[in-house]
Amino acid sequence: MRAAYDDYGAAGRLKVSVAAWRWAVASGLVPQPDAGAEWSRAVVEAADAEGIRAALPGVVSAWWAAERVTEALGVPLPFGQPRVTATAVGHLVRAGLLTYLGGDTATPDVHPDQVATLARRRDLPALLDRHVPLGPDQAAVRLGVRRTDFDQVVRLGWITPVGPVEIDYKRHGGWTTVPLYSGQDIALLPLSRPSVDWRALHALAPGRPSPLAALDPIDPAEGDTVLLAEAARMAGVGRATVANWRRRYDDFPAPAAGTGIHPRFERSAVVAWLLAHDKIAVPAGMPSATLALRSGDTGERRFRLDDPVLELSDDAAGEDRLSGWTTDADADALAALTATDTGASLRRLTAPATPPLAVPGGVRVIERYRSGSGGLRITLAWPAGLRGTADRRPRGGTADHAVPHAAPGAQCVCARQACGGLVLVPYCIEHGRTAEPVMERHPAGGVRCTHLTRPAPRPAAALA
Repeated sequence: MRAAYDDYGAAGRLKVSVAAWRWAVASGLVPQPDAGAEWSRAVVEAADAEGIRAALPGVVSAWWAAERVTEALGVPLPFGQPRVTATAVGHLVRAGLLTYLGGDTATPDVHPDQVATLARRRDLPALLDRHVPLGPDQAAVRLGVRRTDFDQVVRLGWITPVGPVEIDYKRHGGWTTVPLYSGQDIALLPLSRPSVDWRALHALAPGRPSPLAALDPIDPAEGDTVLLAEAARMAGVGRATVANWRRRYDDFPAPAAGTGIHPRFERSAVVAWLLAHDKIAVPAGMPSATLALRSGDTGERRFRLDDPVLELSDDAAGEDRLSGWTTDADADALAALTATDTGASLRRLTAPATPPLAVPGGVRVIERYRSGSGGLRITLAWPAGLRGTADRRPRGGTADHAVPHAAPGAQCVCARQACGGLVLVPYCIEHGRTAEPVMERHPAGGVRCTHLTRPAPRPAAALA
């Protein structure tokens, strides 16, 4: 009789599957190995075989798991997020985020409930960046650029492989060694290289030469160093702030080159320090905007635009513009909704660093642009004079401000706004439903608000 068992021996002794035994160990149903890397006979014979069988009703393949994790990133998949592959599931197993239950170690079988739990994690994009290396094509998608532009990034020495993988292309050349790159290093490139116009790279058309081709690669003799000013651009602060950090923190990187007046620091060391001290964070992906549109008698439809750019006009006679990456299907739907002469109504737009906006009409699609990386960018526009703050009430639409022709009296209970207007209250004695106030209305938060909050110009005599 054996004194100790490995996972195969333990599973055979209890007449359960090896996957069930491995899951029982991972879930704590049976203890960890107590005889080196194996289990003692006493532990195996004390295990509940029926409980072990019941704990694992089934396993799923790495391909199934990859599809579920990809869906969790967003449907449609956000711009700048590559699909999760079966080999990525193998990396998640090696990182301890999933339990290996059998099959090929590169594309293992896993537990469906554990996959579902992982897919629900809010930090899923960060976990993938941290633990799943990417091939060149996936890296280009993660960076949001064409493959040719990513090849230039590699040529310049801005990123180096973390390891290789052997891939069998069968009829297309047989086994080939493909370099792998850290997803986190790729995600950090727009921060660590602030002098590059990454937005322009995202929008390069097919066939256009890469602007990175004109740059010289890093000279090994000089190293990859930065001045305090570029370190400040990485963190989005002023140079004086970084100089202050250098004085305050003993672990700030020591100069690697330069002079006492203009010291230079290893770029990688500066990035690592900024991350460790929470001065920067690894970008989880492109920011996105959510917009709800309504046109005519059609119901309200919601859309997502990745990497949105919102340009607001200061002139009521001008127009506001919103652009972002979207899918072909959503671009077609947006074009159809805004095709009427009066355009569509923007019920609510939620974009980063912007208060929710609404536009009662005139929204139209003015441009569709296909980049060389395959992404589709769409631009919408509307009359700036109609733009306002979105109403918080369930009916949606634009919240109104009202400007009385006479100053409100002491009995007015309407909320006064910074623009000089009021948000009317139905039971207000002066401005409620029973009163007939004489006042001008304008969209809350719109251009009219901007004009009303501007100080009146001083008389010429006062300026003399």
